[in-house]
Amino acid sequence: MPKAVYSVMGMTLGIDFDNTIVNYDQVLYKAALEAGLIKPGAEKNKKGIRDSIRKLPDGELQWQRLQAHVYGRGMKDSVLSEGVKAFFDACRAAAIRVAIVSHKTQFASMDEGGVNLRDTALRWMREKRFFDSDGLGLSPESVYFESTRREKIERIKSLGCTHFIDDLEETFLEEAFPAGVERILYAQKSSSLKGVKAFGSWKEIYDYFFAGSRQPGQSRYSLHR
Repeated sequence: MPKAVYSVMGMTLGIDFDNTIVNYDQVLYKAALEAGLIKPGAEKNKKGIRDSIRKLPDGELQWQRLQAHVYGRGMKDSVLSEGVKAFFDACRAAAIRVAIVSHKTQFASMDEGGVNLRDTALRWMREKRFFDSDGLGLSPESVYFESTRREKIERIKSLGCTHFIDDLEETFLEEAFPAGVERILYAQKSSSLKGVKAFGSWKEIYDYFFAGSRQPGQSRYSLHR
């Protein structure tokens, strides 16, 4: 049985990992440039890089190979998305526990080197002090890697999430995604999907959850529903 994540005013929060908590923009840009997939001066963000590569012959395969690299050997050069720590700190100050729910297979089909992507992600989290009491303060038991998007959604259901933060609209487009979960789209200013709240940064997400709350360090927050 999965552990309870948190319960403050009946809320349970789940967060995606890749390109939500982790920022791969610089790693993607450098790897794509070295592979000749983009030109110098191209957009230095995931969406721009992905869209450019997908226009190439066999572009989707090229994009998948690039992703396999950055999620494996290249992950050591990735960074924590700006604003994540402040958000986690606020959740912890309010006695809110957070679960990371990621669609991440153990190995990438496009990586011939056989790098274990889950072990790599956990190692990166430890290096970034996710599990330290004076770091992000997350429990390793609150990290869930799922092999398919459907399994990710089932985990969201089983945890009883009331809110979920993801960078991909595709997650929220899944027919099985539970209707009662508030859908929060990260790193986009708008969304055409009904019921999805889109935010361009973690600062905006922080303000959405905590604006008007008591100061961090107090025991209760007046969180948005």
